[in-house]
Amino acid sequence: MRTETRDALVEQLCGFERLLEVGVGTRTDVAAALAATGADVTATDVHDRETPDGVDFLRDDVVARSERADPGPRYDVDAVYALNLPPELHRPTRAVADAVDAACYFTTLGGDQPAVPVRRVTLPGETLYVARDR
Repeated sequence: MRTETRDALVEQLCGFERLLEVGVGTRTDVAAALAATGADVTATDVHDRETPDGVDFLRDDVVARSERADPGPRYDVDAVYALNLPPELHRPTRAVADAVDAACYFTTLGGDQPAVPVRRVTLPGETLYVARDR
């Protein structure tokens, strides 16, 4: 990810105290940068992942979590976000954000269009989709 893209994403998200990144994978630069601002950041993925200092990790499946009325205390956040989120995870990610009354932001893979209603925010090198404001 380009530095200016990462910085723009962090600027959009840094106003939240508690954040959850869905599907962190191996690209942890945004989570690390948010944690460096003093935010409480938890990263999730269906596979075990290494996360940088200051970023908690939770092995979890957002699809299964979205089917619960209460996603649980680890999901008690102000914002849920995901980077390069595939369309089949747009609705479950939004559902989790709805359940905990959190904002929901994501980027997509290449030309994928959002599978949920969104507001678009143009960033350097990226479109950020706002599926739920807080």
